[in-house]
Amino acid sequence: MKIIIIKYPTVNIQSVLFSLERIGIKAVITDSLESIQNAEKIILPGVGEASFAMRYLRKKKLDIILPKLKQPVLGICLGMQLLCKFSEESNTNCIGIFNLLVKKFNHTNDNKVPQVGWNTIYDLKGPLFDKIPNNSYQYFVHGYYVSLGKYTISKTRYIIDYSSAIQKNNFFAVQFHPEKSSYVGHKILENFIRLKI
Repeated sequence: MKIIIIKYPTVNIQSVLFSLERIGIKAVITDSLESIQNAEKIILPGVGEASFAMRYLRKKKLDIILPKLKQPVLGICLGMQLLCKFSEESNTNCIGIFNLLVKKFNHTNDNKVPQVGWNTIYDLKGPLFDKIPNNSYQYFVHGYYVSLGKYTISKTRYIIDYSSAIQKNNFFAVQFHPEKSSYVGHKILENFIRLKI
């Protein structure tokens, strides 16, 4: 099985690669359009700044290729946000697979921004969460979020209730970091790799 992790300026690519290796999955890191188009599964990870990441994706024409893919695609953290239409981070036009806005959390006295640490996911739907218990803990690092809506397949509460995972057809995305979330996170990655669409 050919698994591709999309190469672009982000700091958690190796973490995703090592996490897949721990569950016996080999993956290749590349920004080659041909390799991505011919892959069976594709992962767009990300920790970083939206406008900087989008400049690279546009330079490599990945913003054109990604919406046309028919195989399962998984966005992680910034990768999830880049699959949306627009991010308030630097007022960035993103890829637009999900017609969703990425908004900045409002800082409160009780909750600092960004959210950093463990939080629960609930109201889980679909094959990505097969055999994942409701209210499982996942690791989050983010200052921006996607509101609840028709694409929501898991929810999390931090300041407000928001989408911690979304799905549209063959495109899946999670705000948390499954690669840093121990057994449950690894199981979510395994579920993605085993998807049949």
